[in-house]
Amino acid sequence: METIKKNKGFGNWIRTSITARMLMVGFLILVLLIPLIYIKELIRERSERQKDVVTEVGSLWGKEVLLMGPILKIPYKTYTESTKYDTETKKGITERKTHIKYAYFLPNNLNIDANVDAIKKERGIYETSVFSSEMVFKGDFSIPDFEQKDILPEDVVWEKASILVKSSNLKGIKNQIEMKLGNSKISFLPRYKEQQNQSYAASYVPMHELESPFLSKGAIPKLKPIEFSTSITINGSSKIRFIPVGKQTELHMISNWKDPSFTGNFLPEEDAEKSVTSDGFVANWKILQINRQFEQSFFGTLPDLKEFSFGTELLVPVDEYQKSERSAKYGYLVIALTFLVFFMIQTISKISIHSFQYLMIGIALIMFYTLLISISEHQNFLKAYVIASVAVIGLITLYSKSILKHKKFILLIFGSLTALYTFIFVIIQLESYALLVGSIGLFFILATVMFASRKIDWNSGS
Repeated sequence: METIKKNKGFGNWIRTSITARMLMVGFLILVLLIPLIYIKELIRERSERQKDVVTEVGSLWGKEVLLMGPILKIPYKTYTESTKYDTETKKGITERKTHIKYAYFLPNNLNIDANVDAIKKERGIYETSVFSSEMVFKGDFSIPDFEQKDILPEDVVWEKASILVKSSNLKGIKNQIEMKLGNSKISFLPRYKEQQNQSYAASYVPMHELESPFLSKGAIPKLKPIEFSTSITINGSSKIRFIPVGKQTELHMISNWKDPSFTGNFLPEEDAEKSVTSDGFVANWKILQINRQFEQSFFGTLPDLKEFSFGTELLVPVDEYQKSERSAKYGYLVIALTFLVFFMIQTISKISIHSFQYLMIGIALIMFYTLLISISEHQNFLKAYVIASVAVIGLITLYSKSILKHKKFILLIFGSLTALYTFIFVIIQLESYALLVGSIGLFFILATVMFASRKIDWNSGS
């Protein structure tokens, strides 16, 4: 009999104690964090799928474009001496070996006109940007200076000089590249170069070489600077960038894409943002040698200069996954505050709410995120958010009607959820002021809870 009374007493304490209800609600919140973690993983998985589609479309149409050149490449001779001891003659024999190295001279002036015609490519429910660009390169080469490295004129192999162009996307090139160099015309052919395995670096972009045949005497700037001009038509995706190899590099880019992001080590002139319209954009860059951290000539090896690249990324305004991820981060807050409202109503009105009913409400709140992700893949984020929030608010409001009975409590639930989801949406849209608005909003929520709970007798039934 004592055991039965104790069990009844414990059960009664669970039903009537405020402390017990608080522990129960807290435990349910912790349980609901598990499916919320899986929701975040789902968002990450769908976002990665979007990136995979971008990579797949890019591999078929043409990858991102990064161009470097043209560069004047001239071989020269160097010598090393070594002494060997002859055991028979007891004398040292000096051997002199000749080695061929290369000097790389960058253009004095480089002017680029790039017309970028961009379109959207779809693969299932995903989109990415691809483009076809017609580019004209003009400039001149100064007379190569070998004296700076004490290289004698007779050691320069002028007859084997060539022009070098580097590109990240040979597959996308759609014309035979020919260059007018002085009074000569030269064409370019690919040169095989083994790529280092740097697949571990997500930002690594391999560069492939195009090189001209050996230049004629009239095409080499031995006595005076030589002007050049060439055009390239190339297909690419997502990004188009250049390395400013000119002592003065100027780029004029025009495109029909209305969502550009100017990226890289150099930004365009200040009026570039103003030129972005619904019909496209126009941007101009002017980069001087003093603006970059490399010289105009290299001897021995040509370094990797990709870190100095600049250009444009053609953004596809698909940030639904990012916004869904940000909204999921507030999932803990939504669940906790919703349970808090029900807990306050239960405590003030003495209405009994079972733990199973709390669990059903929590699962409905979790369902908001699956609805949001799935709908946002087919509609814009605003429509998806409105549909998902209306569905969840309506479901919980109707469900609370069978629990709370009183109309004023049902309206309180409806109003609280509407205000909460509106508040979360506003925070998601903000970037610079998200923390400020969020902090102020949480302060007012705390003040409201403190005000509503001031008359509760926390010691009764504890």
